[in-house]
Amino acid sequence: MEHDFGAFVAARATSLLRVAYLACGDETEAEDLLQTALERTYRSWDRVLHDSPEPYVRRVIINAAISRARRRAILNIIPMHSPPERAARATDVDLRHVLMEALRALPPRQRAVVVLRYWEDLSETQTAEVLGCSVGTVKSQASKAMAKLRAALGREPVEGVIRNAHA
Repeated sequence: MEHDFGAFVAARATSLLRVAYLACGDETEAEDLLQTALERTYRSWDRVLHDSPEPYVRRVIINAAISRARRRAILNIIPMHSPPERAARATDVDLRHVLMEALRALPPRQRAVVVLRYWEDLSETQTAEVLGCSVGTVKSQASKAMAKLRAALGREPVEGVIRNAHA
């Protein structure tokens, strides 16, 4: 049992840490979220192993991030209202910073939907499963989040901005 869990963590920790970071926007908090998620997963490993551990861990990360954000009720202010004027390179650090600030400004549930749908490239159905909500809720939260991101970033193709920052 421990060997399977250790192998899973070794194989997926980096990807899961990225999900945690995108969900909360803070490196230290992301590490805490991942640690919490892995601890909960380990306690339920026999049950989780038979299903699929990665979606389970993602769900724990997202739910924990939403809970923490709700408890703190932090409002973030977007410091820059438009992206850099130059074209985005494959790994544009400035663009990534702008996108992360805009993501931090979204309510936790909307941020979770954007991260899972556009960054992790999950389907609407998979996103709904991870979040434990309906597909309609995913669609409406994604629509509201994308409208806020478009307003914050001053661009229509926000999905392309996400993909460019993700590269």
